[in-house]
Amino acid sequence: MATIPTIELGDGLTVSRLGFGGMALSNVYGGIDSAGAERTLHGVIDLGVTFIDTADVYGEPHPGTAGPAGTNEELVGRVLRARRDEVQLATKFGITGDVGPEGNTTRGDRAYVHRACDASLTRLGVDVIDLYYMHRRELDRPIEETVAAMAELVRAGKVRHLGLSEVTADELRAAASVHPIAAVQSEWSIWSRDVEARVVPAAQELDVGFVPYSPLGRGFLTGTLTKEAVRDSTRSGQPRFDEHFDANQPVVNAIRSVATETGATPAQVALTWLWAQGDRFGLPVVPIPGTRRVERMRENAGSLDVTLTDAQLDELDAASAYVVGERNLTYNGPEWISSGRE
Repeated sequence: MATIPTIELGDGLTVSRLGFGGMALSNVYGGIDSAGAERTLHGVIDLGVTFIDTADVYGEPHPGTAGPAGTNEELVGRVLRARRDEVQLATKFGITGDVGPEGNTTRGDRAYVHRACDASLTRLGVDVIDLYYMHRRELDRPIEETVAAMAELVRAGKVRHLGLSEVTADELRAAASVHPIAAVQSEWSIWSRDVEARVVPAAQELDVGFVPYSPLGRGFLTGTLTKEAVRDSTRSGQPRFDEHFDANQPVVNAIRSVATETGATPAQVALTWLWAQGDRFGLPVVPIPGTRRVERMRENAGSLDVTLTDAQLDELDAASAYVVGERNLTYNGPEWISSGRE
């Protein structure tokens, strides 16, 4: 296994400085067979990327069952059978699987938290989860109640550290008053910077690490995404990718320009920018790009050797002004993400 530097998030949790988003291995951005997905995940770990992120809602539902799919966790579990000690494992609960305008999309009550954790442990085939996230809040339930239930899992030895996804600054502070929080996971990239206004400063204040998901803009910031690929994936229906695909090309052009100057790829530049933002804000940042191909993850890992000048960082900062369209508002309206509740 290769060596990638480690970094401490919060609450003493140490992970590889680059993580892997496992959702990409569940037909989200195009088809992939189970055996191929397992080979990819083995290859990612071989590269030294040992912080693996999944969730109970990722994947396809089993026939005749309701609720979160769980098949992505099962995939990760098969790989972990021989490699558990090499991996820092993160998974999530809270989205019921009934995502849409109708129904109870999220739950955070104590009974559900405990049941969801036990189900994830079974699917993953492990005794303990290194980092357990609340994937989304149940908005009518105090976050303190949900985090208190999560803290019980820590005391029971089923979970080592707690995390929160897409929370506001105030929600993070309320949660941290109940139990230490190791990480916040939210979308953060050159074209999704709303978390910088309040959430990132709150994480820094509370010694909480930050785990940006979609750090490459679901592939858009790499400059390799086509309109055809958008139509064949879950990106379809999101304004930035559909009606504003062409209007957002100046963002990609700015990244390409810096990439040409540095001899890096656009993906490497976008990831390096995120680590520089972590330095600016004074908190640990661990992006979790996902891919179906080990070669892409090898390219992503190369970003750890890229250095950007202040002038290049300024150029990339300015590129965010070119973005047309809101970020991921696919499901239940603006409150689905933290900026819709700030």
